[in-house]
Amino acid sequence: METITSRQNPLCTHLRKLAASASYRRRCGEFLCDSPKLLEEALLWQGALHTVISTDQVPLPPIPAGVRHVRVPEDVMGSVSPAQTPQGVLSVCGMPERPLPEKLTGTRYMVLDGVQDPGNVGTILRTADAFRSDGLLLVNGCADLYNPKTVRATMGAVFRCPVWSCSVETLAALLETSGLPLYGAALRSDTVDAREADYRRCAVAIGSEGRGVSPAVLAASEKTLQIPMTERCESLNAAAAGTVVLWQMGFGPVG
Repeated sequence: METITSRQNPLCTHLRKLAASASYRRRCGEFLCDSPKLLEEALLWQGALHTVISTDQVPLPPIPAGVRHVRVPEDVMGSVSPAQTPQGVLSVCGMPERPLPEKLTGTRYMVLDGVQDPGNVGTILRTADAFRSDGLLLVNGCADLYNPKTVRATMGAVFRCPVWSCSVETLAALLETSGLPLYGAALRSDTVDAREADYRRCAVAIGSEGRGVSPAVLAASEKTLQIPMTERCESLNAAAAGTVVLWQMGFGPVG
């Protein structure tokens, strides 16, 4: 174990860049986890753990041989942690290599269409993992999967549930090859109650709060779904809508 006391240390600069820049994360192939829980999940699910940074006050699980372990004082931790209230542990993990498959072998997928809030993307991934989804597909400029806020919201699902990014055209072709119809969570003449859809084999698209499901994704959708709610409520945010649909997909009637 080594000790760093300077905020100008190259490792500190690296951590701040990982927290701030998606392009830097992609270039380095690394991302940042900012809690003891995420460190535990990385160890449990065999995430590619590269470096652990901690303060003296935080108890840690055994750190595997070959993983760099650095102790820092609290002021240095505060200067590098992306969290407003640092929890005393940061973990640097390698991004998994996960190319888009030629064919999807699962039966239930969630598509996020332009969902730009990192907390919503992370929460939906956590929910997808809990409710038996086979993975997420991100289109139209969703929040970066490895943004620290996204990773934090997944509560470890980032290490378990597969996620791919692609264009709408690639998505449509992949779903067609895989024999999976696409349903859009939107209003259209063919809209059905979300409780009555057949979820045995499908992908469901959730749009952003501001714009909803995009015209391109709607054009690729076989049908659309509506979540029933009281008249006084206009809509749900993306994470809430995704949770309702994912529960129906995983545990509701088959349609």
